[in-house]
Amino acid sequence: MDISHLSSLSHTDALALRYGPEAIPAAGPWNDHIALLLSHRSIRGYRTDALPEGTLETLIAAAQSAATSSNLQTWSVIAVTDPARKAAIAKLSNNQKHIEQCPLFLAWLADISRNQRLGAEEGATLEVMPYLETFLVAAIDAALAAQNAVTAAESLGLSTVYIGAMRNNPLQIAELLGLPSGTMGVFGLCVGYALPGVANEVKPRLPQSVVLHHETYGTPAESAARAAYDAQMAAFSQRNDMTQDTWSKRVLGRMGKLTSLSGRDKLVAALHTLGFDLR
Repeated sequence: MDISHLSSLSHTDALALRYGPEAIPAAGPWNDHIALLLSHRSIRGYRTDALPEGTLETLIAAAQSAATSSNLQTWSVIAVTDPARKAAIAKLSNNQKHIEQCPLFLAWLADISRNQRLGAEEGATLEVMPYLETFLVAAIDAALAAQNAVTAAESLGLSTVYIGAMRNNPLQIAELLGLPSGTMGVFGLCVGYALPGVANEVKPRLPQSVVLHHETYGTPAESAARAAYDAQMAAFSQRNDMTQDTWSKRVLGRMGKLTSLSGRDKLVAALHTLGFDLR
C-alpha cells in the first residue's frame, strides 16, 4: 500500500474516503498521524520481499507501548517466517494464501502463562486466574498491542491484514506454535509489502451518527443511516468486485448462521483445554 501521498491528503479528502462525501463529520484537529489512521485498509496479497533489518523489533516496541491493564502485560506474540509453518497456519485458517505470501506473520496471544509462572516461582496463589475477566484483559491487551504494531507498520509503508480465522482451530494452532497452558492464539497478522494492484480503496464505515452516542445510548436515526450506508457499500462492493453488496447483507450472512463461525462456537471448550478455566 503506497502511503506516500498521506502528508498531502487534506482533512476533508481523508474523511470523505472513510465516510463518503455525504457523511463527513464535523471538522476538527488534524495532522499526518490522523490521516495515516484514516487511510487504513486490509491487504490480502503480498510480495515475498524481506523486511528491512530491525523492522520486527520496531513493530514490537510500538506494540509494547500500547496501554496494558494494570501493567499486567498478559499478551505475547510469535513471529513466524518459516514457509512450512506459515503454510500450516494458512491451512488451519481457512486456506488464506496471503499468510503464506507475507514475509512476516505475527501470531498474537492472550497469555496468562507468564504470570502463572511468576506466581509459582514466588509461591503465591493468583486467585483471579480462572475468571473470565482475566482472559478478557489478556485478549484486549493483545488487540491493543497489535493495533499499535499495525499503525507502526503502515507508517513504514508496509501493509497488513488481521487473521481472525486463526481461532477456527485453536488447539491445532497451539500445538503448531508450541503454546504452553494459559495461552491462546487470538488472531494473526500478515505484514509485508502489498502486491501491485491488490490495494482496494478505503472501505467506508458506518456514519458517526450510528456509533457515537452522547450521554446515553440512542438509535433514533439508525434505520435511515443504515439504509444510506447500505447504498454506499453496494457501490463500493461493485467497484471492488465484492460479492455481498450491502453492509446489512454482510451482517446477516456472517451472523445469521452458526456455520459461519467455522468452529469458533466451540471456543469455550477450547479455552478450558488451553488452560483458561473460565468462571
